[in-house]
Amino acid sequence: MSTVVKDAALQERCIETIRFLAVDGVQKANSGHPGMPMGAAAIAYTLFTRHLRYDPADPQWPNRDRFVLSAGHASMLLYSMLHLTGYDVTMDDLKAFRQWQSKTPGHPEYGHTPGVETTTGPLGQGVANAVGMALAERYLAATFGGDVMDHYTYVLAGDGCMMEGISGEAASFAGHQQLGKLILLYDDNHITIDGSTDLAFTEDVCKRYEAYGWHVQRVTDGNDVDAIDAAIAAAKNETGKPSIIAVRTHIGCGSPNKQDKAAAHGAPLGADEVKLTKEACEWPLEPAFYVPDDVREAFAAAARQAAASHAEWTKKYEAWRAADPDRAASWDDAWAGALPEGWDADLPIFTTEDKLATRAASGKVINAVAPHIPTLIGGSADLAPSNNTLIQGSDDQQAATPAGRNVRWGVRELAMAAMANGLSAHGGIRPYVATFFVFVDYMRPAMRLSALMDLPVIYVLTHDSIGVGEDGPTHQPVEHLAMLRATPGFVDLRPADANETVEAWKVALQTKDAPVGLMLTRQGLPTIDREKYAAADGVARGAYVLHDNAGGGVPDVILIASGSEVALALEAHERLVAEGVRSRLVNMASMRLFEQQDADYRESVLPASCSSRVAVEAGVTFGWERYVGDGGVVIGIDHFGASAPAGTLFEQFGFTADNVYARAKALLA
Repeated sequence: MSTVVKDAALQERCIETIRFLAVDGVQKANSGHPGMPMGAAAIAYTLFTRHLRYDPADPQWPNRDRFVLSAGHASMLLYSMLHLTGYDVTMDDLKAFRQWQSKTPGHPEYGHTPGVETTTGPLGQGVANAVGMALAERYLAATFGGDVMDHYTYVLAGDGCMMEGISGEAASFAGHQQLGKLILLYDDNHITIDGSTDLAFTEDVCKRYEAYGWHVQRVTDGNDVDAIDAAIAAAKNETGKPSIIAVRTHIGCGSPNKQDKAAAHGAPLGADEVKLTKEACEWPLEPAFYVPDDVREAFAAAARQAAASHAEWTKKYEAWRAADPDRAASWDDAWAGALPEGWDADLPIFTTEDKLATRAASGKVINAVAPHIPTLIGGSADLAPSNNTLIQGSDDQQAATPAGRNVRWGVRELAMAAMANGLSAHGGIRPYVATFFVFVDYMRPAMRLSALMDLPVIYVLTHDSIGVGEDGPTHQPVEHLAMLRATPGFVDLRPADANETVEAWKVALQTKDAPVGLMLTRQGLPTIDREKYAAADGVARGAYVLHDNAGGGVPDVILIASGSEVALALEAHERLVAEGVRSRLVNMASMRLFEQQDADYRESVLPASCSSRVAVEAGVTFGWERYVGDGGVVIGIDHFGASAPAGTLFEQFGFTADNVYARAKALLA
């Protein structure tokens, strides 16, 4: 696809229009980053008019090229392009930049503005998202065929993105994977907020990416449209490697006093400098947000040409559907985020004779559902045997086996999570990723964006407590549950046994609009007798009454536990019951899901009339106060763990049935 404007003067007006829409938008908002949009305007112009395949009338067309603005502070560049090419981003939207409830927030937000492919702003994460999108394209092409999935992924990144370690992690992975349809445009302007990159960043980025296994090109003049065009074309022809194009640009390009200065980065130019810049570029001072008629028509022509590729694809797609209706049905499920009929037919059922870690039960669930859900793919950050995440009988996801479903992420936790966000945001893929629970410390920024974007990424987080034992406090998560529970929209699930793990996976797979964390044990757990106690499907409501001895009345005491601590709370509960105490045991598998239930259900589980409550969880006590109140106690661990066998740690730190029983008796007394 290429729409080449023959008139050099018109082409320059198009680029200046992009620049000054950004300048005027930031100036009107009195907030924002004008410098990069001014410097990278020619890059955006070249990409949107000569290469990018898109359709403003259908922004979610599956085979569109993906464009990620990793340097999300340059959002006015993207909003200007979306407006000029006909997306539902109006002139009034541009004028409402960074204002309450506008379509043009300070950084691009997924699901909020048509044409925005992912939420960016935390630098470098957009690069990793783009790697995930490129991986999604390759897997879907290998699974469904090149007639229906065959697009490029472009990402525009700046010096800050190149400094952040996450981009290096993701680039290393992309180079190994030989993702030849991934093209990174590096806005190499040599300026950050502090000043020149010479202050802190003097490496040769191109040599680094060459070492990663990328195809590397340099464009020395960021305003040379033909040179940028030729570099993108060469990158598209390099099918065996991802490509980076370092384009030497000038931040604040055209500004007499702020070009190539940090002052152009994160603040409006100022009214006087806007006037000087427009005069220097021979641009009309009034009106602001000026778009010449011939410029508007030039961009409309480019958009029509881009949309024509959608029509061409539709013909191939319809022929493909007619020839292969079964695969077409699977395709429909994948893009709708729907589970195919019979997806749960082979889920395991565990008996009281089974004693196994919930991480092991999770592995059995993955392998039970994988044959039914062909777009469920994922893997571990170099811990697959410990996390139990391998899909048996499937190839690894590699360049030579692009239909493989086992993704070997390597020891790259943060990039792994961000690449999974890219897989999910691309569409058609249901990704899962895994590591030890304690390493969410590395993953947290991307997990937060999973929640912010409502992406249903599944996080398999094993070795979930001090039960890790001998590995010691560096590997024992204590504060991590509280951290995830504090994240808006993130669903926490800590199953108590193997059957609850099955139910937790069912919840995760049926959740379409939120990330889910499955916190799973290293150590074996007994399987609860469901003929005697409540069914495991209560997990779907977050918390449920596992057993009640109150005879329909108000309990004397309520014991509340999650995960591996449910078993010891159950033992204490049975001792209380044997003494005639009206004891209730509540399994708090997910605080998030419990809080989503109606008030009547929450009251039925934790009646306000019973203030004697004991909560037990091998983590910090923070957050449990809402469930035990002033009259209850929490058995937790508000300090780091220690190195010793798991049983020793549980005993030393008070996670025993004896201690739960004693604390309950003390409350009753």
